[in-house]
Amino acid sequence: MAKSNAERLEKTAAKRKSRGEVEVRFHTLPATRQALAELMTWSGIEEQGEAITLMIHHLHGLGPSGALPLLTPPRHEYIIPENVSQKLKLAHDREARRFGLEE
Repeated sequence: MAKSNAERLEKTAAKRKSRGEVEVRFHTLPATRQALAELMTWSGIEEQGEAITLMIHHLHGLGPSGALPLLTPPRHEYIIPENVSQKLKLAHDREARRFGLEE
């Protein structure tokens, strides 16, 4: 006799619990989804969970010295242009005079 849907779900839940399996969810922007889709296409992987699991294990396999450079988020440095710096200095000096905080 075929199992009911509820029985199949119960068996699957019990199997996941016995294996210590947990669900991990996260939100992504379109560019991240596109990058994942391209990685999956390049490798022929059809399941997102499989692709992410493989990436985590391969990254972990690189060890700390190999993985950390790939896990360092890019930092943007902003250098204030000279003309903006001068305007800020003028505004600061004007406010200092206004409040009698001249040096």
